[in-house]
Amino acid sequence: MNLKELSQILGISQTTVSRALNGYPEVSEKTRALVNAAATQYNYQPNTKARGLATGKSKMIGYVLPKASQNEMPNPVFGDFIAGAAQTYGKQGYDTTITLTENDKQAETYRNLHAKRSVDGVIMQAPKENDERISILKKLGLPFVVHGRSTGSNDYHFVDVNNTHAFARATNFLLDLGHRRVALINGDENLDFAIRRRHGYLQALEDRGLEIDTGIMFSSEMTEEFGYRTMTKLLTMQSRPTAAVLSSYIMAIGARRALGENGLRIGKDFSIVIHDDALSYLPNGSTHPVFTATRSSVGEAGRLCAEILLDIIQNPEQKPRQIILEAELVVGSSTGPAPKHD
Repeated sequence: MNLKELSQILGISQTTVSRALNGYPEVSEKTRALVNAAATQYNYQPNTKARGLATGKSKMIGYVLPKASQNEMPNPVFGDFIAGAAQTYGKQGYDTTITLTENDKQAETYRNLHAKRSVDGVIMQAPKENDERISILKKLGLPFVVHGRSTGSNDYHFVDVNNTHAFARATNFLLDLGHRRVALINGDENLDFAIRRRHGYLQALEDRGLEIDTGIMFSSEMTEEFGYRTMTKLLTMQSRPTAAVLSSYIMAIGARRALGENGLRIGKDFSIVIHDDALSYLPNGSTHPVFTATRSSVGEAGRLCAEILLDIIQNPEQKPRQIILEAELVVGSSTGPAPKHD
């Protein structure tokens, strides 16, 4: 079914049918209702390219992701973010396009997308401190929302988790259980979220007057292997920690593997608190959580980013909308009092 065929069935000009489907105000409500009902009945799907030519909109949302492995975006957490956004896009007739590029060519890729009018807006992922991509997108005038935020600039739209508070809370939870040697296994500290998490961890230790030991602080790409290798290293230390705060569920799986290989019981001999993105494919449990965690849904963050972006595409001249989500602390079986021999 194409536009011409739908027009012939209705006995209405193609121009009127197109305008009714695209919400033009000069079309009467009676005609609009008739056209929409027929489109549903005959399963008519408008040609998005043709509609883009008529409206000046591509009806596409862009994501630019780096190919480099040393980046958080290859992490499957991105899948849940996209899933959270997709329903919102679909309701307004938008699709998504993902462009992979070299890490140092992201700015150039944004310029090309804008020049070709390939997208109506973009979601920027994995911001760094003073991220140059923000100033570039502003200069281009391309609508954008940042998933996360970048220290050094604050006049843009973003959705972020209060990472500093979440990791201060996680560390304090372990300190309240009597642990005094608490390690940090963090994400890549070139990225803003990981920097904020380290600040929260350090803040909790400093507030208790505890010595800062950089030898038990680690950061890298958030993989199972990194969690395994880092926990194995911690367990070989002469004065080994009795607990750790980890930046992801995925790393925690590796850490748990290392503990098991060393004959240690998680929550008994060694305690772990993680950050949980409430992943649909890797649930931490609800009534009986596997890991004690600071929990914040990345799917919900995706939905909120999508809503803001579609709004500013329609109404670009508005003040920055900035949402900071607070993570919930859920207590699971991975934590317990510090061992008595500590």
